[in-house]
Amino acid sequence: MAKHNDLGEKGEAIAVRFLQKKGLSILETNWRYKKAEIDIIAKNEEENILILVEVKTRSSNYFGEPEEFVTVKKEKMMADAAVVYAESIGHDWEIRFDVMGIILGKESIEINHLEDAFFPYDFD
Repeated sequence: MAKHNDLGEKGEAIAVRFLQKKGLSILETNWRYKKAEIDIIAKNEEENILILVEVKTRSSNYFGEPEEFVTVKKEKMMADAAVVYAESIGHDWEIRFDVMGIILGKESIEINHLEDAFFPYDFD
């Protein structure tokens, strides 16, 4: 199991650097609320957008692209956690949900950053 967790941690570290290069401020990593864990919470300071990011890392896309494995249940948990986090820091403006799929191949890294990947209010 340690190998799986190591892969995830490497992917999250790559995602943090990628987002920082895009000019985002990283507020939290691996933030927890109840059963939800938000991999990265970032902020676009210029536009005052709070961004919650789910990172999926795989060693290949043999079984599908990593970002395809974010479930509706995970999206709902992220949305619930987003409200709590935003209230805790006094953020009352836009919130965005991103998904990042990262493939850590033996000789290459592929990053697919899906901005605004889902809209949480579609849940019943």
